[in-house]
Amino acid sequence: MISYAAMVLAGGAARRMGGLAKPLLPVGGVPMLRRVLSAVADARPLVVVGGPELAAELPTGALLTREDPPGGGPVAAIAAGAAALPETGDSGRVLVVAADLPFLTREAVAALLAVDADVVMFTDPDGRRQHLCAAWRLGALRAALPASAHGAPMRALLADADVVELPWAGAGPAPWYDCDTPDELKAAQAADAAAGS
Repeated sequence: MISYAAMVLAGGAARRMGGLAKPLLPVGGVPMLRRVLSAVADARPLVVVGGPELAAELPTGALLTREDPPGGGPVAAIAAGAAALPETGDSGRVLVVAADLPFLTREAVAALLAVDADVVMFTDPDGRRQHLCAAWRLGALRAALPASAHGAPMRALLADADVVELPWAGAGPAPWYDCDTPDELKAAQAADAAAGS
């Protein structure tokens, strides 16, 4: 597989989950963060953007950072993750994924990395871009970050980016399926149970 870095965004407020640490909620008995970390296990370096309660889940060598102040949204989290990545040249690839993607797999990661582009992201069957299931060239990502990332919308990050949209052709649930609500978490748990039966 192509060498790559990864940043896992795990710092949302999870208001619709009652403020619980959403990445630590289980699907198939495994915390969603652990499932995502398994999918990006080949990443070097690996940066997780989130709170200190996640530290126990991180593999050796992973970096834990946080946007300052917390709660600035995904663009602020991406900026914090990018700042934590070492200066290894702008041509390297970096995967940008959310921590609540229970069906992200190594196969899906490989599909993103196989496309040679500044930005590649999955699209759902309706053509909607999945911004937090994407691969960037590090230089393109750093160039796209707005001067003020706190509260910035994703469209600001993508305003001048040359994005390649990638439909998912793999089996099983979509790798970008995220769990923002209790009902979505229940649906993920049911889908995981059905896949395992």
